[in-house]
Amino acid sequence: MSTVKQSAQAATSDVVGTAKSATAETVTAATDFLHTPAVRAALPFINGGLSGMVATTVIQPIDMIKVRIQLAGEGKAGGPKPTPLGVTRDIIASGKAMDLYTGLSAGLLRQAVYTTARIGCFDTFMSRLSARAKEKGQTVGFSERASAGLAAGGLAAMIGNPADLALIRMQSDGLKPVAERKNYKSVIDALRGIARNEGVAALWAGAAPTVVRAMALNFGQLAFFSEAKAQLKTRTEWSSEVQTLSASAIAGFFASFFSLPFDFVKTRLQKQTRGADGKLPYNGMVDCFAKVAKQEGVFRFYRGFGTYYVRIAPHAMVTLLVADYLGWLTK
Repeated sequence: MSTVKQSAQAATSDVVGTAKSATAETVTAATDFLHTPAVRAALPFINGGLSGMVATTVIQPIDMIKVRIQLAGEGKAGGPKPTPLGVTRDIIASGKAMDLYTGLSAGLLRQAVYTTARIGCFDTFMSRLSARAKEKGQTVGFSERASAGLAAGGLAAMIGNPADLALIRMQSDGLKPVAERKNYKSVIDALRGIARNEGVAALWAGAAPTVVRAMALNFGQLAFFSEAKAQLKTRTEWSSEVQTLSASAIAGFFASFFSLPFDFVKTRLQKQTRGADGKLPYNGMVDCFAKVAKQEGVFRFYRGFGTYYVRIAPHAMVTLLVADYLGWLTK
């Protein structure tokens, strides 16, 4: 009887040992896969794109309201001064609540392209800067963070401009008379229609202010986020989550302040279409800045700052929190 019991225990031990060994091998295989050079190089881009798409899904209604505020009263010194609540009420009254998500497919495509490249490039640049600084026994400074943010933002904006253009066209379509609306079904339909009717080059309309806006936004967002988090880490005993949220809020303010004028001009340039005389209202970024300043006043560039901040700061918070979490999962 004792011999049978011992044999059973031995068999059980062998099964448990085999199961643990198999589990360990599975975990090791997964870990080894995550640490292959190709995957490590791709992860910042994948995590960046996913985090941006999550944030855009949350923030899209605010972005829709921001665009409508920027386009109100075009060409008039006084013009209407819509409020966020008023714009929201008008959109819902003219259609349905889901109209606030108009252009979501374009927003997601933009994030899949733009934020993937933006955060991926920034993380890649910062990794190389950190490695170089470590070799020299130094730390990465604010100027280096700023340069990395500017470069990442500019590169990503140029790549993502067609999706950004489609987003603006879809969001502004409802402002046109019913007979003139394009009624785009999706971002692909918008891109195809713009390329067919205006030429492929038109997909990069407003690229100059888009790039400058992205550089200004990333200078404010990524550089100030990285710097604020570094300062909070050394000066406070807050948890990592609180430090990330606080740094995101700080970064969101500076990102909004530096980038809003360029975002305003970008929206105007991407929304414009040729009139009956075949001419466009603006001949480029500088011309748009000059005409808006002359016809509508310089403060028009900062109209809707509160809405823009509410759009930028939470988007930054969600993006950076999700990116941090995905980075932790895949470290």
